[in-house]
Amino acid sequence: MADENLIWTECDRREVYKTPVFTVTERDSKGPDGQKGTFIVNEANDWVVVIPEHNDSFLMVKQWRHGEKALSIEFPGGVIEKGEDPAIAAARELKEETGAEAGSLIHLGSLNPNPALFSNHVHIYLARDLTFSNKQELDKDEFVSYREVTKEEVFKNLASPLYQHALMTAAAGLYLIYTKTE
Repeated sequence: MADENLIWTECDRREVYKTPVFTVTERDSKGPDGQKGTFIVNEANDWVVVIPEHNDSFLMVKQWRHGEKALSIEFPGGVIEKGEDPAIAAARELKEETGAEAGSLIHLGSLNPNPALFSNHVHIYLARDLTFSNKQELDKDEFVSYREVTKEEVFKNLASPLYQHALMTAAAGLYLIYTKTE
């Protein structure tokens, strides 16, 4: 089937619910065959994930995740502010959550977290040549600890109870692709 026979056209959009983190919208769309449907889409700022590489380890953060109702070990990351360059956001989030600064940031790729439901993207960066202040600058509602975790341990534990965040697994995959070709 040709691509033009797969494309839907948005006819109308309504805000259903607005939070400080995202907005839920309903979108009325018309399919390529004229069929109409209403679809729910979450709109949010783009996010950033930073993979801080240090020797044979990654600098990881551990924090509570309300959706999972569990602690999660992840790469540092967070929300990109309106108008903020993703690389600047990556450097900011790395420093805020770990106190580390990167001598170099390499963009590994950008992904949509779930194109069926989300309109935003996550930008993934590799941080190298780290320097450490060991001073976090967390937001008032952030409770985050950080630690070095060996690369072996991270890759061995992906999809285990402490490593449930799918975007972290996607970031790890982009890291493996990049390091295999450099």
